[in-house]
Amino acid sequence: MLTPIQFNFVFQQPFRASLPEISIIARPNTLQHPRLGLTVAKKYVKRANQRNRIKRICRESFRLQQHQLPNYDFIVIARKGIKELDNAMLFKALDKLWQRHLRLSKKG
Repeated sequence: MLTPIQFNFVFQQPFRASLPEISIIARPNTLQHPRLGLTVAKKYVKRANQRNRIKRICRESFRLQQHQLPNYDFIVIARKGIKELDNAMLFKALDKLWQRHLRLSKKG
């Protein structure tokens, strides 16, 4: 997802799955596939290379999970403390959140 309109659509009535360092919000879309949006604020991650590392891992995690995920628009939101997570811990946290969204989509 790229445009502010697409992001605002998800922010209006989202399903949430959160950990202290990262949150994923989602909302059903009308497409035949899930989409991903990323927000990694300079406020929490000062250096560009660290922000890029986090975004790269989020994209890779989404790529590996997308065939199991429902047709939702997902936004990954980085929070305070995310830069302290190493790559393996971040992958594990994202996997946990993707699984929560799978359960939420089956309920609702």
